[in-house]
Amino acid sequence: MIGFDEATALVIGLATPLAPRKVPIEAADGLVLAQAVIADADAPAVPLSAMDGYAVCEADLSTGPIRLRVTDKTYAGQTAGPAFAAGECRRIFTGAPLPPGADRVLVQELVRRDGDWAVIDERPGRARHVRSAGSDFRAGDILVAAGTLLNAQAMVAAAAADQAELWVHPRPRVVILGTGDELAAPGRARLTPGAIPDSVSLGVAALVREYGGEIVDRVRLRDDPAVLEEAAASALERADVVVVTGGASVGEKDFAKGMFAAHGLELVFGKVAIKPGKPVWIGRARGRLIVGLPGNPTSALVTARLFLAPLIAGLAGRDPRSAQAWRLESLIGELPDTGDRDTFVRGASGTRGVSPLSNQDSGAQAALASADRLIRRNAGAAPAPRLSRVEVLDF
Repeated sequence: MIGFDEATALVIGLATPLAPRKVPIEAADGLVLAQAVIADADAPAVPLSAMDGYAVCEADLSTGPIRLRVTDKTYAGQTAGPAFAAGECRRIFTGAPLPPGADRVLVQELVRRDGDWAVIDERPGRARHVRSAGSDFRAGDILVAAGTLLNAQAMVAAAAADQAELWVHPRPRVVILGTGDELAAPGRARLTPGAIPDSVSLGVAALVREYGGEIVDRVRLRDDPAVLEEAAASALERADVVVVTGGASVGEKDFAKGMFAAHGLELVFGKVAIKPGKPVWIGRARGRLIVGLPGNPTSALVTARLFLAPLIAGLAGRDPRSAQAWRLESLIGELPDTGDRDTFVRGASGTRGVSPLSNQDSGAQAALASADRLIRRNAGAAPAPRLSRVEVLDF
């Protein structure tokens, strides 16, 4: 059994990005960019109008009253068209290219039409309302850096480079194997005596997606060694990470590690000195990673948040340490001293700090709906008084 900090360091070491691949830009949102997006051309390529109005030559605005003959119209997506002569102007709309000879745009509110003439009654201000060529970016500029999570803003910038495909780190593929004869699909458990709803695998699946993973499959399995071993083989063929829930203690039907033994299981660690969740383990088999979580719902979710979240984030190309962003908050309430294991207390955030939940049982499920913080209490810690500062992690 190892300590929490040692286990975390091992997980961070395992959490290296999956090999990049090129995908259509439409499929890239939510992924991490593996190769910087670099502009091949200036944007805008030519000067554009920033407003609806009239393209004019500054020299024609030096004396007044000002009357300019309107020669044509130009819309976004059209070419600039021919130059106009002194004393002329052109109706222009936002995003349209300025015609040769124009160097500013008068907004339409400043212009009064008199047939084919544009009349400017008052001397316009200094605003030019022109987007100069290259004012957004120049050829060779990095528009989106490698390592960027492609959110809405980054997708706009990446698409501006006019690239059909992007190099990204793929989402790690995850298969979740829920073990236990007692498990039944939610909505079916009450129909079978002794059955309970399979809640853990759904929570783990949600966490995997939140940190950048893709659920390939989620399977409930009987406590039958032959069935479990066959399921393990199938999962290892299809996933980058296999998560197995339950069967991680010392009971007669605890087969979680054994189901991978025939596939060359090598443990990274077998237990961690934490509460809840001591039976959590991580291993490798056939080049895949395996995460074993306890069967109790709270224990499973706590250990998944502590170890699975940074692992998935790192494989997806994110910084795995971002999933371990501990910080200090004020404790609203009190906490007793701890024993010989690091303890992770479930808490709820408020305007003044974090409050420990009243139900800290490792099998609690209703309480999880209110828990949005984990409070870390080091092994051997003294009681924490009200308003003391405690380490917390978003849960």
